[in-house]
Amino acid sequence: MPVFKTPFNGYSVKFSPFYESRLAVATAQNFGILGNGRLHVLSLPPAPSSPLTELISFDTADGVYDLAWSESHDSLLIAALADGSVKLYDTALPPTQNPLRSLQEHTREVHSVDYNPTRRDSFISSSWDDTIKLWTLDRPASIRTFKEHAYCVYSAAWNPRHTDVFASASGDCTVRIWDVREPGSTMIIPGHDFEILCCDWNKYDDCIIATASVDKSIKVWDVRSFRAPISVLNGHGYAVRKVKFSPHHRNLMVSCSYDMSVCMWDFMVEDALVGRYDHHTEFAVGVDISVLVDGLMASTGWDELVYVWQHGTDPRAP
Repeated sequence: MPVFKTPFNGYSVKFSPFYESRLAVATAQNFGILGNGRLHVLSLPPAPSSPLTELISFDTADGVYDLAWSESHDSLLIAALADGSVKLYDTALPPTQNPLRSLQEHTREVHSVDYNPTRRDSFISSSWDDTIKLWTLDRPASIRTFKEHAYCVYSAAWNPRHTDVFASASGDCTVRIWDVREPGSTMIIPGHDFEILCCDWNKYDDCIIATASVDKSIKVWDVRSFRAPISVLNGHGYAVRKVKFSPHHRNLMVSCSYDMSVCMWDFMVEDALVGRYDHHTEFAVGVDISVLVDGLMASTGWDELVYVWQHGTDPRAP
């Protein structure tokens, strides 16, 4: 299966929503603590036995923690940086003409970015400054700042169906649901007893959300009755860094963890763990499932490797 070696530590990987053979990787030097970053745009080979090839890369003065593809422009990437900036890149232009824009408002590291899949002109960023910011492509300043969390906001994700609704996951152990038309959050879910590192909405049921925590578990919630989770997924040995629902199957999701594994889950069955991949040799911190190709997965981690494979196959197979 295709593999790519990055010079720095991998942080995030995302498949293009426009091209089934394209993906982007966010990386940071020295495990993201101090140093430069690089954004890679990669292409899948025609034959699975060949390596991934780099189409273009962009160097940054600080680590890149996350990225998001635009849903409206096939060459546009949004990057979340350790210096508190959000940068826009056009992958069709050379590095000398990038970034197109650098949005410097967050006062601490930006840990996640998510592009609105339904409105297609706006995106959100979440930061260690405890806030989430709403941006549009045509404005040089944010439209709004959402400040309620009491600690770092590690992740924010748009609802796949409701244009104005997003969720945020924080180190204050809560997930908050927001509607950009409302003055404050519309719901607070005290999801875990430890920091929540990620959240994601189900792509088929817009009331179902998953949370991933330092407590090693993933919990699945129905926001219509969130006193108790509808499912608790245990199987990771350390903190769960990312969780992502499948775009093709209602009950499937993928996660990655500091235990170096990537896991596939079916949250509706008793034996929920349906696949475990132990191909990384350091923290696995980035994972994605292709929207365009059913079962195609990608992961990256602190071992400076990017893997792309079909669910059910060995990521390390030649």
